[in-house]
Order: sequence, then C-alpha cells, then structure tokens
Amino acid sequence: MLAVAILAALVAALLPVLGVVEPGAWLLGAVVLAALILAAGFIARSFRLPAVAVSLIEAGVWVGFMSIVFFRDSAMLWLIPTPETVRAVPGLYQDGVDEIVLGAAPLESTVSLSFFIVGAMGLLAIIIDHVVVTARMPLLASIGIVAVSLIPAIAVPTDVDVMAFVFLAASILFLIRLETRSREKPLERDAERSAGVPATAIGIGAIAVVIAVVATPLFPQPILRAGSGLGPGHGIDATLQLGDDLRRPQEVDVLLVRSDAPTSPYLRATTLSRFEGGVWEPDRVRTVPLEADYALGPLDLDADIRISVYTTSIEVLNLNSTYLPVSYPAVAVTGLDGRWGAVPYNRTVMSQAGSTQGQTYEVVTNQPRPTLEQIRAIDAVAADARDETTELPSDLPANILELALEQTAGTTNDYDALVKLQSWFRGGAFRYSLEAPVEDGFDGSGAEAVGQFLERREGYCVHFASAFALMARTLEMPSRIVVGYLPGTANGEIVDSKPVFTVNSSLVHAWPEVYFEGIGWIPFEPTAGLGNPTSFSPAAALPGQAGDPQSPTPGATPTPTSTPGANPNDLLNPRDDEASGPAVGAANPLPMAGVVIGILFLLALPAVWREVRRRQLLSAAAGGDAASAWTMVQDAAIDVGIAVPASESPRAFAARLIDEGAPPDAVAVLLTAIERASYAPTAGGRDFWLGDATGDAATAVRATLLAAAPPSRRVLAVIAPRSLIVRPGSVYAGGGTAAKAPTRSG
Repeated sequence: MLAVAILAALVAALLPVLGVVEPGAWLLGAVVLAALILAAGFIARSFRLPAVAVSLIEAGVWVGFMSIVFFRDSAMLWLIPTPETVRAVPGLYQDGVDEIVLGAAPLESTVSLSFFIVGAMGLLAIIIDHVVVTARMPLLASIGIVAVSLIPAIAVPTDVDVMAFVFLAASILFLIRLETRSREKPLERDAERSAGVPATAIGIGAIAVVIAVVATPLFPQPILRAGSGLGPGHGIDATLQLGDDLRRPQEVDVLLVRSDAPTSPYLRATTLSRFEGGVWEPDRVRTVPLEADYALGPLDLDADIRISVYTTSIEVLNLNSTYLPVSYPAVAVTGLDGRWGAVPYNRTVMSQAGSTQGQTYEVVTNQPRPTLEQIRAIDAVAADARDETTELPSDLPANILELALEQTAGTTNDYDALVKLQSWFRGGAFRYSLEAPVEDGFDGSGAEAVGQFLERREGYCVHFASAFALMARTLEMPSRIVVGYLPGTANGEIVDSKPVFTVNSSLVHAWPEVYFEGIGWIPFEPTAGLGNPTSFSPAAALPGQAGDPQSPTPGATPTPTSTPGANPNDLLNPRDDEASGPAVGAANPLPMAGVVIGILFLLALPAVWREVRRRQLLSAAAGGDAASAWTMVQDAAIDVGIAVPASESPRAFAARLIDEGAPPDAVAVLLTAIERASYAPTAGGRDFWLGDATGDAATAVRATLLAAAPPSRRVLAVIAPRSLIVRPGSVYAGGGTAAKAPTRSG
C-alpha cells in the first residue's frame, strides 16, 4: 500500500504539467515508468535486499524503460544501452530543455519534451521511494512533491485548480498516514484512539480545502513576467542580456500607451555608458526625489533650437520592474504611487520602494527639433563628456574601426557620418536574427561578439546597438546604449481623442545614442527592420507638410544631458557612501512591517509545529498510550543529536539516556510502560495504565536532555527541531552523537 500511496502522490504532482504541455503519450509513459520503478522496489525489498541494491534495481528499470521507449533503434535488444545510445542522450535532453525555456504554453508534446518529462518522473520516483521507504522521512518527501507540483504554476501563473490541489493534499496525507502505520506494531488500540489520526488528517484536509477555495482568491494573483516563456525571465533586463527574453515566442502585453505626439514614442528604462570590453554596464547613477525642482527640469539647449511639448499616458499591465518606462526627454512624471526617484543624467525614473506593476502615470516631454542644417553644423562631442561615453578597450577587434572608417568615408560632418552608418546597417547588408548569434556562441554585446557580428552580419538589437555605439566611439563621438521598448501597435481604442497603443514583451529593445553639443543625446536606430531611423528635415520644408522640421521621424528625439541648477555629472558614479537621494514623501512602514512579520511567522512555524506535536503526544500518553510517551523522548533525543537507531532495544536506549543525564526514575517509568505495551498488552486491548506518570516522566526526560545539550544545539532544538523530518529508527536518526555503550545491563 505504501508504494501505491507514493504513486498517487507522484501522479498528483504531475497533473499540473497538463496546464503547460499538451496531453500526449508522455503522461502514460510517466505514470507507467513510476509504477514499474515502485513495483521493482517493493519486490526487491520483499527479498530483504539492502537499500543500495534496491536503488540499483530501480535505476536499472529506469534505464531499460527509457531505452525501450526512446532509444530502441540503437539499444541492444531494445533494452541495453549502447555507446550510440549514450551519445544520443545529450542531444535529446538539450532539445527538451530548449523547448521548455524557449517555448510558449501549451507546449507541443514532442519526443524530446516527452523524454525530458518521463525521465524526470522516473528519477523522482526513485528519489521519493528512497526517502519514504528507506530513510523513513515522508514529510521531507512530501515537501519535494509539493515543490515539483508548483513548478508549472510558477512558470505559467494560472487560476488555482482546486480539484488538483485537493487531490495533491489528500495523496500526501494518505502517504504520511500509511508510512506512519507501517512503523507501528500491530497492537490493538482503543477504537477512540485509533480514529484520532484519521480524524486529524481529515480536519487538516478540510482546512486546506477551505483555504484553497475561500482564501486564495483574496491574495494578489500572480502575473506573467514580461518576456517570460517557461524559463526564467525579467521585466526589463538592464544588462543587455536580452537574447533569452527576445527568443521566447510567448508574447505578453506589458503596457498601454497613448500620446499626443505624432507617433507612439520609444520608451526608455535606463542607459548603459561604461564599456570595459566584455559587457556594457548600466550607469551607476544617484537618484533624487521625483518631486525635486532639479529632478526632471527644463532642457538646456542652444537658443535657436525649437522644442515640441508632448504628453504621454502609460498604464502598466504586466511589468514588474524598478525601472519605469518613460518617453524621452521627460521633464515631468505624475500620477505614480509610492516612492520614486529621478536620474537627471539620463532622465530616467526608478523606484525607491515598490515596482512598476499596476502603475498609471503621465510623462511630459520636451523634444528638441533641430533642422538638418543646425545638426550638421554641430559636432558630436561634449566639452564636459565623461570618460565612460568615449572609452574603448585596448583589445578592440580591428574590423570595428576599419568598417567605421570605410562606411563613413566622404562625409563632411558627424551627423551625416552617423546617418550613413545607420543606413548601412539597415540597408540590406545585415539580417535580423535571434538564432544565428546563439549558434556561433556570440550571444552578447562585448567587443569580441561585436567583431564576430560584423563578420557574420546576423544578430538582433543588442548587436546592432553595441556595434553602432562602438563604431561611433572609434570616430571620437560620445555614445551610449538605451534599454527600453519600441513603439507599440495601435489596438483600435480611442481615449480622449488619442489612439491607444499596446506594447508587448517582444518589443523590448536596445538602441544607441550619440551626444551633440547644444542639443543633447540623439537616438539612432541601426537595427535592421525594426523601429524608425533617425533623420531631420531642412529648414526650407513648409510648415505642416511631411518635411516640417517640427515633425521629424520618431527616431529623432535628441536631448541634452544637463538641467539648470544641477550638474548631472555630479550625479553620475556617486561615491559608495552617498545615499540614493532623499525620500519622496513619508515612507509607509506597513509593507516592510508585513514582510518582517511574514518572515518571523515562517521562522516560528517549526517551533509551533513541534509544540503542537508534543502536546498531542502528551495528551495521548496521559490517556494510557505508552508509545506516545516513548516517542516524545525519542523526538527529544533526535533534536539534541542523540542517535535513535532502529536496531536498538528500548532497554539499551534507556541506558544511554541515563548516561546522557536523564533522570533514572523517569526513564524507568517509561521503560516499564513501553515494555508492557509491547510485550504484555491486556486482552482487552488496553495497556497497563500508569495514570499521568508516563507523561510526567517523558516531560522530565525531555527537559533534562534539552538542559544538558550545548547552547547552540538547544537553540536549534527549539527553533528548528530535526524530529519534524527525521523519524526514530530512520537512516538519519542513527547519526548525530555516537551511541554510547550501555553501562547498565538489562
């Protein structure tokens, strides 16, 4: 029956996978393999084989089943793996992992994915069987089963499946109860006492169901992370590690945007200026209160540069990040809840407590509108530019500078050189690809990866942006990279006479910027096939026409780096001992207090659980149950590190307890009670009742053992008692303090 209980628990843990993988032969294969393994273990133990032999037999069943189902063409007699079979395993395994990481739910039940799930189920069956039957630790096995069942829900959050939860809870309670009964001697018990454990289990199950049905809807529902498939994902990755997010085909709507600008704007999260050869690093910036006058103040431009003012409304749907997506260059952000700080250096906004999830806010931008003649007359250089925007590594691949000079040959000003470089990337010489970089191992933005990208000429936004920025630096122009989102797609809704655009997770993007003195940072769009290339119109264009200088293409959103009343360079790379800026308003202590209370509650659970179990055993002992009093003493011994091996008689164990300092009289009472209950029970099924003596004796022995233990062990015995997961007589109960030879004869 114990094997059946384990199989039921494993099947309950497997059911949530149906929510992320289409039903198929993998389900039957996983159940059959688990059943065969457990049956093999049961038969092996019936011959009293050692635990190692049992596990080896189960492993052999696993290998044979996997060979027959997945590798029968290469296996000897369809059953015995050959070298060819072994060589085929890594490829099939990797294909299964790739489908899980890169796929979108529900996944198709392919051969590689079936191999991954069925194989994992078989290995889990071997482990759980060992933990429950050999190690006698059903509680630990139950924790593992629950953890496995939660993986699909964490990867793809959905509504709570009440029936699956009830089945899982019932199977775990059934497993624990059967394992407990398998260790009990077949003594007759009072009907009242024999019904106690099942009644308790039913009560716990009922409470669990009530919590699942009633309380769960009251908690905040989990959200899909932007860019997440079934593998790990990030809302906004500020380290240019965007490849995994972009390759996940599952698209999640993250933002709703509406603006009075001519087109939906790019939205930035942060900038990366420092490049040390291997990776672009986010700017180490100091935030200031968003409400401060110098946080997002007016632009400092040349007097003849025109400015257009736009307002953009943004609603966050599914984005959990500390970086707030804002249009650029922002001069005001309103409507946010919580504490937020601004970064004057790059005009971004970051959370000082909380995240972007659920926020609705407005961004006011002042976009500089230079004419084509104006920007051609200005050099791409800043008199006060910091080294971070111009540094190049000493081992920069030679083809980066060579191609930069080759492609910009014949240009007479910095702007034309950059536009020519932008056109080269977008003109057909390069191909946008999410897979080609990974195949050749240069899925990154470092100098070596850029050099390979310029040779292969296939990559995605990270490669285009990094290559453009480095080539601009070789031409002695300050550059940096921005991480954010491309403009969204109109969804057909109109709010306040403004079209609504949806931004989904596939639009996470990186693009370069170059600094022009008197105008600021100008974005460019080199990525082939994406976004809007930057261009400016001549002053002669008629107002209101397509070439109106007030309506340049959306890629052109230049801005300066400074604001009146504050030097942004003082806010870049602050000293380590500087604070991140004053708080925005009074801090709300409730969230932090809730976290602290929650942590303390979790830490206190083992001690509370231990006390509840002790009181239950004490109550049973007072009713004449000698086994409960004896279990109290065994649990206390395990908690303080005294071995409780299965092969030791009660009399030998009692002698060791006395050697450890336990009171002899109390131990004698317990020993008499357990020996009478074990070897001389009354015909009516009732033990020799000693009143409250056994309970008092067990309490005295427990207190003495705790008092005699070292302080560190005593503290652990209270806050993290080992006896909650280590059962008397199990393999792990034989460890700890070495058993002393008894000094008293029985």
